[in-house]
Amino acid sequence: MRRLPPLTAIEAFVQVARLGSVKAAAESLSLSGPALSRRIQALERFIGRPLFERRHQAVHLNDDGERLLGEIGPSLETLTRAIERATGGADLMRLRLSVPQLFATQRLMPLLPELRRRHPDLHIDLDTGAHGLSRLDEGLDAAIAIVTDVDPYLYARRIDSNRVIAIGARALANGPRAITHPSQLASATIFLHRDLPDLFDRWREAIGLPDLEPAAIDHFDSGPLILDAAARGLGIAFMLESHLKESHDDRLVQLFDLQVESPYGYWFACRHSALRRRSVRLFHDWLFERLQLPAEA
Repeated sequence: MRRLPPLTAIEAFVQVARLGSVKAAAESLSLSGPALSRRIQALERFIGRPLFERRHQAVHLNDDGERLLGEIGPSLETLTRAIERATGGADLMRLRLSVPQLFATQRLMPLLPELRRRHPDLHIDLDTGAHGLSRLDEGLDAAIAIVTDVDPYLYARRIDSNRVIAIGARALANGPRAITHPSQLASATIFLHRDLPDLFDRWREAIGLPDLEPAAIDHFDSGPLILDAAARGLGIAFMLESHLKESHDDRLVQLFDLQVESPYGYWFACRHSALRRRSVRLFHDWLFERLQLPAEA
């Protein structure tokens, strides 16, 4: 029987591959960065070839690394679960998911009870911080992000397409304060989400009023707060049609009967290697099944 490399070196390799960061992997294994790097180097010497491409602060699997991870990753997870059962540990799966606050509140949380019933051993750590895609190198397994496109190096699947709309308090749709034409925005405050900074620019260009300037633009980093501020009559929010539809807030209405396609949409993204993890694959397939979209990868 051929001699095997140390299990600690294999564990270090798998963790770096999944997290995409030596620093994050070292923290998760309670090691120093140099100690973890030595384990990776020992495995590469044993294999006889490099397994990663080093790029600035991040590392990415090369073709040999992808092949090795695909072959040993599931076996290591099986071994880990067997040890946990043998030692009395709970057989849990954990997914670390970045998700925008509004998507989490409107679309994900209502569905999670069904996911828990289907996969009771799957537990999800939700992270609503900004820049989820860039933080896939910092311990996140996957991200749902609202963007125009995704780095082609990542696995990505679009969740939806959308339209840009103006959202305001119901009182603005009729009565003495009614705003019935886009030109009236010259005397109004509009709200923009920091993740959608050019949404208003895209909208005014699409409707043929590229020089339209509102009285003021206020920026938010919270979708729920933008909708609440608009509902209270503090300004007009430029967001996506689904944001209004999923809010189920009778205080809000769409202003102007204008159809403008949004360059932004929700995407699911992760590293290609992460799809081999059971927690990521289960969530991915369940999500697209619930959205009635094919869950092919």
